[in-house]
Amino acid sequence: MLIRPIEAKDNAIIERIIRECLIEFGGNREGLAWEDDSLSRLADFYTAEGQAYWVVEQDGEVVGGCGISPFADSAEVCELQKMYLLTSSRGTGIAATLLDTALSFARLHYQQCYLETLSNMIAANRFYVKHGFVPLEAPLAGSEHFACDAWYIKPLADD
Repeated sequence: MLIRPIEAKDNAIIERIIRECLIEFGGNREGLAWEDDSLSRLADFYTAEGQAYWVVEQDGEVVGGCGISPFADSAEVCELQKMYLLTSSRGTGIAATLLDTALSFARLHYQQCYLETLSNMIAANRFYVKHGFVPLEAPLAGSEHFACDAWYIKPLADD
């Protein structure tokens, strides 16, 4: 397994992985990452200070990825974004290693990490709680994905 920063050559494959996962969970609709303008050019989107996106390679193939970006232009809160893995790579420990990479980066720039997802992504929701994310009753102000129905926050200073 290799975790590395996204490159332009990864854009098409990571978009395909994200779209496949969204379809799997009924997320191919308005108000979710499905409609994000940046989805086809993630390597270009994650270039500013305090932003990054990583892909995971397994046996030479990209099998997933995730990103960190400021939430609603906050200097204190970041967002874990577009964390998706192919079905074949789930439950292997790859997600935990990928999350550790993202949170290590986030700790250098932010005090809290926010994420939003779908409640029917049951394994993902369990995974986030297991890794210290606390459920919220509602999204943080400034959320662009109005169709998400599960929200989490994690303090980064205590880790």
